[in-house]
Amino acid sequence: MTAFTTSYEREVAARLGAHDAQGLVSEGDLASLPPLLQTYLRRVGVVGRPRVRNFRVRFSGEMRPSRGSTGNRLRLRPTDQHTFLGAEPARLFLVRASRFGIPFESYHRFAGPTATMQVRVASLFQVVDAKGPEMDRSETVTFFNDLCLLAPAALLEADMRWEGAGRSLQGTFRHQGQQVSAELRFDAQGDLVDFISEDRFQSADGKVYRRLPWSTPIGRHGAFGGLRLMAEGEALWQEPEGLSPYAHFRVEDLVHNVGCPSEEEAP
Repeated sequence: MTAFTTSYEREVAARLGAHDAQGLVSEGDLASLPPLLQTYLRRVGVVGRPRVRNFRVRFSGEMRPSRGSTGNRLRLRPTDQHTFLGAEPARLFLVRASRFGIPFESYHRFAGPTATMQVRVASLFQVVDAKGPEMDRSETVTFFNDLCLLAPAALLEADMRWEGAGRSLQGTFRHQGQQVSAELRFDAQGDLVDFISEDRFQSADGKVYRRLPWSTPIGRHGAFGGLRLMAEGEALWQEPEGLSPYAHFRVEDLVHNVGCPSEEEAP
């Protein structure tokens, strides 16, 4: 077991120690939301389901280290994320990948207001150690993105402001002292099909940052625990040279409220 895996599993286990009952989402909870968002949450299937206290997701897919690179893609091995909401929010993301048989591992940790990202090759050589205000802001955008794509019921309890018309909404998300915005685009059926933000920073080494438009178009939805959520999608940058897709993710497993008591078990 690598040092990153040990750190990830230890922190996840500690944060799963105590949870309150979730309560159920009702139609009344949706009443103050924009109609477009109400339609999306109903289509996801959140009404009558528990509110979200945490969620665990496992990904497969590929990552491209730089624009235009195709033959040297990183193939994702089981890649795990656990996100915690409530009084002590955190996003813990452990990326396992390989290229030409050489293993890479990256640990993204966003706990409270602080975000870090570390990357090691062959579990030995640390090649990235990213932190600072750009990382904090970027991970806030990613946290917001995760809520929209993987746990939309959590938007009901997030500090949000919504504006928009037609098939798009502009959402402003306030979290741990940060404020970030994104455009959410929906199709005619009410599915979320893209998330676009100009508040995220691109960096290859954790030292030099560029603020660029970032988006996560969704290619396919699937059923997870009775909810209709993202099953496959991309992450891409809008660089001056054009669009640069750098990651393709497939959701292999997604579970809400790990370790939480069910409504029947709640006092």
